[in-house]
Amino acid sequence: MKISTKGRYGLTIMMELANNYGNGPVSLKSIAQRNDLSEHYLEQLIAPLRNAGLVKSIRGAYGGYVLAKPPEEITSGDVIRVLEGPISPVEFLEEEDPAKRYLWLRIRDSISAVLDSTTLKDLITYQDDGRTESYMFYI
Repeated sequence: MKISTKGRYGLTIMMELANNYGNGPVSLKSIAQRNDLSEHYLEQLIAPLRNAGLVKSIRGAYGGYVLAKPPEEITSGDVIRVLEGPISPVEFLEEEDPAKRYLWLRIRDSISAVLDSTTLKDLITYQDDGRTESYMFYI
């Protein structure tokens, strides 16, 4: 499973809204400019997030988007599932070798556990202590 730009940019939107939580709406234009992203692409991502009840839109001259719940109540798993679909490293058939199916299920459950235990608040308050190595993960 590889998280696409939909998931990555969706988390960017949600982190920007979390950073501004309680201070009024944020426009997609400002998010796009701050992160050097396409505003048009962000507009495509915000609709499913709104439909899932994760964000609310505020109309008007000073409108934009706000989180529908506090940052500590929205997980990265919530966002990724809305934009990427179910979390699964591979598609497998029921008649597949049980040992392989067991491995795929363990991988899925591990990924889900990390995503579901990491809130937007965790992401916006994260401080790099310099002890972690940089890895490129392809799942």
